[in-house]
Amino acid sequence: MSFLALLIGLGVERLLTQIFHIREFRWLDRVFDFVFTRLKGKGVIVARAGAAALALALVLPIAGLSYAMAGALMHIPYFLFSIVVLLFSLGPRDLNQEVEDFGSAVSNDNAEEQRKVAKELLEFDPPGDLAEFARSMERAVYIQANNRIFAVVFWFIVLGSVGPLGAAGAWAFRVLDLMRRRVAFQYIRKDNEEREVIDLAVCGLHGWFAWIPARLLAIGYALAGSFEEAVHDWRDYYNSCAPRFFDITNDVIGCVGQGAARKETGLSASDSSYPVSRMKAAMTLVTRTLWMIWLPLIAILTLYNWLL
Repeated sequence: MSFLALLIGLGVERLLTQIFHIREFRWLDRVFDFVFTRLKGKGVIVARAGAAALALALVLPIAGLSYAMAGALMHIPYFLFSIVVLLFSLGPRDLNQEVEDFGSAVSNDNAEEQRKVAKELLEFDPPGDLAEFARSMERAVYIQANNRIFAVVFWFIVLGSVGPLGAAGAWAFRVLDLMRRRVAFQYIRKDNEEREVIDLAVCGLHGWFAWIPARLLAIGYALAGSFEEAVHDWRDYYNSCAPRFFDITNDVIGCVGQGAARKETGLSASDSSYPVSRMKAAMTLVTRTLWMIWLPLIAILTLYNWLL
């Protein structure tokens, strides 16, 4: 049932672009700020415990409703509820639409719109060098695909396979990612000590839940693209990897994706359309990985479970 709900959720999402702004859950920013402010000056362990407690408080109502609906009326209420929760857990923004928006901004020579979309994807100010900018934007597509789609799908399926917790799993990851985005956009302007504590606490918590789906996604990128290039870049990365494990996770997704899609375009890095071409190549690889690798594999595992 989780697989069917997943298929419907992914299919319906493409038709409901008008609800995407609702999925940003801006009202939660005030809740996050209220808790983060009270964690100021605390150690990383206390801050992480506070962030975990906040996430749990937001997830428990979904878990409770799931259990209340499970088993009733042939599981139909829970099935419909799972689809709705999944729809609001994916995103919050449509990744493919952002790539198209950036391409349109480049075509119209709209620098302000380019910078706006770039900052949403990168979650930091974009670099000035064109080649570095293109690499960063392509890498951001691979990373955001995990945050917005694949990790949500992973926890939806994994927790849905052990009980009526698929909706809670998808929503739990969305809550953690919303917290992480709030830290990225808001607390980057705070003083160094506060930023470091909140960053380590929230991003570390998010990183634990992103670790497994990120590695599976990296394998998916390799299988859906240029396998040898992807594996080569994956191995090379560990010669000089980042010190923090959640940064390593993002770097692995980025470098494997870039390796897997390296042959997708032949444009020169000096071409003004180069960033757009790299982003579209990345989006093609993301879509291919979802529909040709992940979903068929989930279908096989679901069928195997039924046969047992």
